[in-house]
Amino acid sequence: MITLMHMASTKSTVDHLRNIALFSECSSKELSLVVKSSTERVLKAGTVIMDQGQTGREAYVILEGSATVKRNGKKVATVKSGAVIGELSLLDHGPRTAAVIADTDVRLLVISERALKGAIDNIPAISRKLLKALATRVRELDRAHFG
Repeated sequence: MITLMHMASTKSTVDHLRNIALFSECSSKELSLVVKSSTERVLKAGTVIMDQGQTGREAYVILEGSATVKRNGKKVATVKSGAVIGELSLLDHGPRTAAVIADTDVRLLVISERALKGAIDNIPAISRKLLKALATRVRELDRAHFG
């Protein structure tokens, strides 16, 4: 019975990931591998998901709920279901650039550094999407600073 429940949970999470840009080009098999190498966590509203300045050891996919992104104590964004957060620290081992606090109860997929690197190495679609997302961020920063 636990196996059937776990399979249903995995399928539900795979279905969530399929609708997220980073994972949209992945096959069901690839998405299942991502889910199986990650863990789900449910956090209550008000919980700090990640703190600015900390070294990150995992990235998060918000499966349900919403959270506030704060940089230097100032709200800079709201993220909701489908957002991927914390991936920059895993890629460069730098400190978190922002704090993220749950606005509502949130259900997260927690992707460890090992799992993310495995996905990058073995799933070309994820590598391409990550590169595109990083390029978009660089362009946005460039526009913000240089017009």
